[in-house]
Amino acid sequence: MLFNSSTFLVFLIIVFVVYWKTAKYSARWSKVVLLLGSYIFYGWWDWRFLILIVISSATDFLLGNKLFKSEKSKHRKILLVTSIFINLGMLFFFKYFNFFIDSFKTLFFPFANVNEWSTLNIILPVGISFYTFQTLSYTIDIYNRKIEPTKSALTFFTFVAFFPQLVAGPIERARHLIPQFETKHKFFFPQASSGLKLILWGLFKKMVIADQLAVIVNSVYTTPENFNGWGIIIATFLFGFQIYCDFSGYSDIAIGTARLFGIELMTNFRTPYFSTSFREFWRRWHISLSTWFRDYVYIPLGGNKNGSFNWARNIFVTFVISGLWHGASITFLIWGAIHGFLFIAEHYLSPLFRINSKLKRFVGFTITFIFVNFTWLFFRAENWNHLTALFNNIVATGTTSTNSFISLLINSSNLTAPGRMLLFIFPVFILIEIFLGKKEFNELLGNSPKYVRWGFYYFILLSILFFGVLNAAPQFIYFQF
Repeated sequence: MLFNSSTFLVFLIIVFVVYWKTAKYSARWSKVVLLLGSYIFYGWWDWRFLILIVISSATDFLLGNKLFKSEKSKHRKILLVTSIFINLGMLFFFKYFNFFIDSFKTLFFPFANVNEWSTLNIILPVGISFYTFQTLSYTIDIYNRKIEPTKSALTFFTFVAFFPQLVAGPIERARHLIPQFETKHKFFFPQASSGLKLILWGLFKKMVIADQLAVIVNSVYTTPENFNGWGIIIATFLFGFQIYCDFSGYSDIAIGTARLFGIELMTNFRTPYFSTSFREFWRRWHISLSTWFRDYVYIPLGGNKNGSFNWARNIFVTFVISGLWHGASITFLIWGAIHGFLFIAEHYLSPLFRINSKLKRFVGFTITFIFVNFTWLFFRAENWNHLTALFNNIVATGTTSTNSFISLLINSSNLTAPGRMLLFIFPVFILIEIFLGKKEFNELLGNSPKYVRWGFYYFILLSILFFGVLNAAPQFIYFQF
């Protein structure tokens, strides 16, 4: 079930009404509504996926309680390893099994026809990378004595399956989300109103910006032989905005939807493309994932202790693992490794440039923006051969690229739908992003007259209706991870 579909709208209205009807009388029954609604939402893709999420939930609920009660260090380690083994084992099997089998064949049987060897036709369950990390953080935090386990299986199962953030985050921590499920909620109109505004902004970013940019980007990347030089580079930078609007749009809709039920989720993006360093970028991009890797990978590896070499090693390993988390492909590994290298290089090179703060911020912004967006080439490439073809065409000469790219925007002397969006709506989006800064969307015009605020919201709504991709309801990019 997709956020940008009429099916979800009907589903949301039904769950919203039933939830608040039951919340008046019982917090327990309102959780039952959320859990059943979440399972319906998730099972809409494939009911078999529910088996995995139930196994994961039951495993960590039981092990979490045993971990908390156990006082023996050896016993606690066994319980933790069991949780990690079961959760990462399922993730590895469904997401990485074929990747490692194919890599093994290529490495040890380089002259065999690998394509003739059969592998399992494994379907990747939607959102498994996200809820696996969410449940793992629960048991790890209990092991480290940072939280106490919940005694309610209903609460924990709802925490794992909460439908707004189940499929693509934000990846929530138990200490933030579980107490909210254990509280009896009363409907608060300002909270629900801010949620609806955030949903509107998320749909605008997804349906108007991301889905229209996808038409251009997909045309270039699916037929790279028709483009070279600037055509591929421009498409890569447009993909940077596509993936940002697609993923941050999902996060906005998720956070806004949760607010309709009185639940607050963590912020996942803070206008990352205005960052002035790679360190700042990763503090503002996919915050729930970057903080997860910081707390559960980087710090356990040693963090910044034991010298600069160990720090650089820990940073690099964390970024490589982060790249692998995104997908079972050598291109994601390279993408993560490049970001790790850039992060480390910036740390050592930045103090060497003694320039005034404003100029340094401008130079930092320019370098960060260019490098971050260019590295999306590795992220968007489907495999190594595709990546090689793209690089070959980038360094090729000729005018085919320019003519082909222009034809994507202009058709028979008229602007195409993506062209109209780029010309009229995209500049407005950039302007809104500039004004947002660290503000939330519903706070953007908080002190403005009522007619200005509502005029702005109607403009966003009309942009969705006239410029948005309405019929196809394209899937969100991060569903594949």
